Amino acid sequence: MISAAHTVLSACFVSIGASALGLCVLVPISKPVGLLDHPDKRKRHAFATPLVGGLAIFIGMLAGWLWLGQRFLGPAQRFDDIVLASACVLVALGALDDRYQLRVSVRVVVQVVAILTVIATTGTYVHSLGVLHGYELKLGWLGIPFTVLAVIGLINAFNLMDGIDGLAGCLALVSTGAIALLMAPDMPAPLTVIVLLLAAALYPFLMANLGLLGKKAKVFLGDSGSVVLGYVIAWTLIALSQSTPRHISPGLVLWCVALPVMDTLAVIYRRLKRGVSPFTPDRTHIHHLLMNAGLGPRRTLVYLVGFSIVLPFGGVVIHAELGAVANLVAFVVVAAIYGAFTTHLERTQAALIRSADASARRVSGNAASQPVIRFRPKSHGQSLRNRRN
Repeated sequence: MISAAHTVLSACFVSIGASALGLCVLVPISKPVGLLDHPDKRKRHAFATPLVGGLAIFIGMLAGWLWLGQRFLGPAQRFDDIVLASACVLVALGALDDRYQLRVSVRVVVQVVAILTVIATTGTYVHSLGVLHGYELKLGWLGIPFTVLAVIGLINAFNLMDGIDGLAGCLALVSTGAIALLMAPDMPAPLTVIVLLLAAALYPFLMANLGLLGKKAKVFLGDSGSVVLGYVIAWTLIALSQSTPRHISPGLVLWCVALPVMDTLAVIYRRLKRGVSPFTPDRTHIHHLLMNAGLGPRRTLVYLVGFSIVLPFGGVVIHAELGAVANLVAFVVVAAIYGAFTTHLERTQAALIRSADASARRVSGNAASQPVIRFRPKSHGQSLRNRRN
């Protein structure tokens, strides 16, 4: 175990170094190739920022994986190889989307093909939702479309949480930590290596993204980054919860990614209720709502990361003490409370905006209705006559 831990640890250091080197190479060329995120009405950052964080993270992961080679992995080698190979395609697609703004349909089709490729070549998918009251909830063939929806959903969940500096990356670290917590007796397990390399490669990006390396080193994650975070974490959780024997109970999987999943579900619900597409971008995610309520970006980041850390611990305790049914009920209740809270915040802030707009219109209307008194300067002759009188 010590030898395995040292091997994985050394691979993580390789990932960190390769990720940092990737940033050094990619940032200078981001402008010539057009991988920049420009400020606009919805994006309120101060200057055009390179969208190369995800590419650097993936470079770091691949470097650690190649350094690790055939050591330690055993049967997990084939599964991780295929996941990384399909992730290469999705990361390239994400970079193209950052550059050319691809249509949603194009992205979804490529993601579906990548997921089905993993299922077809490894046989890994969500075939069971766990055991409730001694009865296993098997999905059968429905497990394949369920897996496709789950992986695409988590990719988009991380994409939607990438709204303030450091949030998506820190939530990915929390998910990795939750997996490590649940796998603690067996760490480092072969099926967890890929997500550990992902966590290691995140550190250079987070330092640059949070401005710890200076303004000139600032980078954003980009769609390529949110894809690699959601895709790798999703497949790791699926593999661990569907293996024989199971490493993680399926009932605990949602707690590992609780905040991104709950926020995405809440935002989609509110968009559908307004009659707009679930893919319509807006500023109604939890980080936007908290900042509109007066919190700064750093405090918002700290509060959300702290909340996301509490959730897996709560899930583990409930599952261990009260069982799978109580665990499922607890997640639904927390998600409902979260949805109600964020909906209340959005409605309150929307009402304040409408009230402010109405007040502004009244003020401008009153100003327009006031009579305008115009003074005509007197001529020189009129001034002389006034003086004589």
